[in-house]
Amino acid sequence: MRRLASIATLGAALAAPLSAATFGPLVSPSDLHSQLDSASPILLDIRGDAYAEGHIDNAVSAPYGLFRGPEENPGQLLEVATLEQRYEALGLELERPVVIVPEGATDTDFGAAARVYWTLKSSGFTDLSILNGGVRGWLAEGHALEKAPSALPKSELDIVFSEAWTADTDAVLAATRGEIDALLLDARPDEFYQGKKGHAAAAKPGTLPGAKNHVYTAFFDEGSSAIDSAIDASPLLEALGVNDGEEIVSFCNTGHWAATNWFALSEVAGLDNVKLYPGSMVEYSNAGHEMENSPGLVGNFVNRLRSN
Repeated sequence: MRRLASIATLGAALAAPLSAATFGPLVSPSDLHSQLDSASPILLDIRGDAYAEGHIDNAVSAPYGLFRGPEENPGQLLEVATLEQRYEALGLELERPVVIVPEGATDTDFGAAARVYWTLKSSGFTDLSILNGGVRGWLAEGHALEKAPSALPKSELDIVFSEAWTADTDAVLAATRGEIDALLLDARPDEFYQGKKGHAAAAKPGTLPGAKNHVYTAFFDEGSSAIDSAIDASPLLEALGVNDGEEIVSFCNTGHWAATNWFALSEVAGLDNVKLYPGSMVEYSNAGHEMENSPGLVGNFVNRLRSN
């Protein structure tokens, strides 16, 4: 079988070092606070309207929607030219550290930060971190917020988007047919995986043929919005039955929850063979491909009524 990309063995992947970011993939509120002046990171506040109510000093407002696709396919990748224009408008620079700041109210907020992190990493940014626990964690440790908006001078970039961490629909379809050696990992809650609930933009509920379920919430303590900072991948890979050198493709409805699984396995656990399917089940189902756990016409109609 062919693979999505050439990778090292699983043993080498487990030993792979994490990215050499200023703070590492995750930064705690206390560590960020103590190094704000010395590290001089760009703080990307992705919360949208909440930014005006209070934000970390010098943070730039970069709403999550800037990194997302259209309503009919929210997980769709944006054109490189569009990403480049938006990065330049924000004042991003490839050589400066970037810290992504979510709200941190719930564990699903982390998925937004992870998706932005994945997009920036794929765009060539190497010094990236997520504020673990977000603004809520920052406030919980007694740090202040500011209300005066901040902005950076417009930058000039030449972005080349790497597909090293991306699985597109063609590759996923090949994996469902056994033409690619990859584990398809569904990050959604069980009701989505079982086809009892579907995303409003998806053609129908269900999952990818042959997929296994690992809900993104497994990487959080119950009730916490901060992800585990130390993840031992070995027991998880053994439980999932991942073969030596096998790729892992993380997916969900729109590449949001799946970004958490990708981040946990790729950036925290240090695996080098994890990819994100950005369009996920919305894109896949609307393309009319074969699915598993999909209800019939009547069941699909009932599920849609329940979702409304």
